[in-house]
Amino acid sequence: MTPDPTRPATAPAGAALDLAAEDAKLLVLARSARLRAHVPEGQPAEGAALRDTDGRTYAAATVGLSRPELAISALRAAVAAAVSSGARRFEAAAVVTEGDEIASDDLATLAEFGTGVPVFLGGTDGVARRRATS
Repeated sequence: MTPDPTRPATAPAGAALDLAAEDAKLLVLARSARLRAHVPEGQPAEGAALRDTDGRTYAAATVGLSRPELAISALRAAVAAAVSSGARRFEAAAVVTEGDEIASDDLATLAEFGTGVPVFLGGTDGVARRRATS
C-alpha cells in the first residue's frame, strides 16, 4: 500500500492518525509484540510489525542487552525476521514506543529494501501519532 498524501504525517495533539484497516492491524501487532520485549531496567521497550508486498506480516520486540550498543531495535528485528523468511520488499510498518520519533537507524535499515515505505509511530496506548517513511 502506498502512502496516502491526503492523510496527515502527524496527528494534531491528542488526536490519532486515520489509518487504513491493514495499517491499523500492524499497530495492534506492534503493541502486542512490545509486551514481549526484553529490556534491562531503564531501557525503552518497543514493538514493531512489518507487512511485505505479499501481505505477510512479521512482528518483533526490542532485544535489549547489558551492553546497549548490542541491543536490537524492534523494527530492525522485524526486518531481520522478514528478510530471513525471504521478503525483500515492504508495504508498511508500525512501531509502538514511549518515544516521539522512530530512530533514523531503524528507518535506514528498512530503506535498504526500498524507500517510501510508510512507518506509523504509535504510543503505548496503540494510537498512531505520526507517519514517517523509509
